[in-house]
Amino acid sequence: MQTENIGNLFKSKDLSKKIIFVLLAIAAYRLGAAIPIPGVNPQALKSLFEANKGGILGFLDIFSGGALGRLSIFSLGVMPYINASIIMSLVQGSHIFPYIERLSKEGETGRRKITQITRIFTLLLATIQSIGLTLALNHMPVPGGMPIVYNPDFTFYLTAVLSMTTGTVLIMWIGEQITERGIGNGISIIIFTGIVDRLPKAIMDMLKLVQLEEISILSALFILALIVLIMAFVVWLETAQRKIPVQYAQRMVGRKMYGGVSTFLPLKVDQSGVIAVIFAVSFMTLPYTITTFNPNSPIAQKIMGYLNHSSLTYQLLYMALIIFFCYFYNSVAINPKDLAENMKKWGGFVPGIRPGEATAKYIEDVLNKITLGGALAVSMIAILPDYLRAKFSVPFHFGGTSLLIVVGVALDTIAQLEAHLLMRNYEGLYKNKKIQGRWFNVGK
Repeated sequence: MQTENIGNLFKSKDLSKKIIFVLLAIAAYRLGAAIPIPGVNPQALKSLFEANKGGILGFLDIFSGGALGRLSIFSLGVMPYINASIIMSLVQGSHIFPYIERLSKEGETGRRKITQITRIFTLLLATIQSIGLTLALNHMPVPGGMPIVYNPDFTFYLTAVLSMTTGTVLIMWIGEQITERGIGNGISIIIFTGIVDRLPKAIMDMLKLVQLEEISILSALFILALIVLIMAFVVWLETAQRKIPVQYAQRMVGRKMYGGVSTFLPLKVDQSGVIAVIFAVSFMTLPYTITTFNPNSPIAQKIMGYLNHSSLTYQLLYMALIIFFCYFYNSVAINPKDLAENMKKWGGFVPGIRPGEATAKYIEDVLNKITLGGALAVSMIAILPDYLRAKFSVPFHFGGTSLLIVVGVALDTIAQLEAHLLMRNYEGLYKNKKIQGRWFNVGK
């Protein structure tokens, strides 16, 4: 990337407005993440999260951008909205609610109604999760015996629930505004911002451990090299494609001859990008939300024991969810029958495969195979942080899941910036570089 190419971002007034809007929205989100709920003991909260840095609380704190660790108005983050979106997506593909299924087929009007229902559902989930989290505060054991809440009366509970619920709705609105008026997917950018915000502190913690000789310099360098290698692998995985060759037959339209060219149908190995990972993470928070209502009960203790980050049950379930959501996203985003019909309509065919149903089956088989490979690779990267902490005492939860989200969102945002620049006849960010599986060959 060259400096003069970066300057092209602000040559277009429309694009510069989008970038400035995204930066202002991120600033507003970070401001809200720093505003604590009244009546909370910050020292006790800090001690609690320091003691649970490698547990579920530390993991959720990463995705809230540190808001949960401060118990701010944005403590719940975007998880209620993501959970609501998952449930609505699953309902649309089933026959449980015919009304929702009918709305999904009504185009833009139906999409707006589904979005409105998702917002209402987000409000309901945010209320339930905020109540659970607030009730759990008095039951969480804090090192030193300090109380997390100074005065846990009805006024505090009402204030905390209203603050966190309103904060979630505000985050949802900010994310939607980024998507509509900015660059990239708003919810993904919010999660990306929260993860990146924790990086400086994680690096400082690592340096302190090296200075105290709790981690050797060689181990620290090995961890750094491993993170770089994983990042490179994630970039390759996010841009990898399976190209299906397509031949178009020549045909006469009026006095002009069309067709007779060879091209290919690109199918990404990881078609879902970061969506499957974010959905899986959000889904794994549901059991924790349920146990917060009564964390000292035997059932809650058993659930949290099974879903401990170091347990085999948690890792297998997490991998299974990632694989499921990878296939689920592909089933929603790609329809092999429609692809085959469109190819047949325009005189296209895959060499050696009959047009129509046979082509649709061939595309579906290829898609299933590459999705399995991509889903397994993504799930293996996602559980890597637990092994890093267990083997090398890594002091932070920045690993596979975080890398997948950070790299995936960065690539998607760069690709959209590139597309905006090229559409306005500006030189792109890169020359002859492959971004998101597409070649951008831009010259003066």
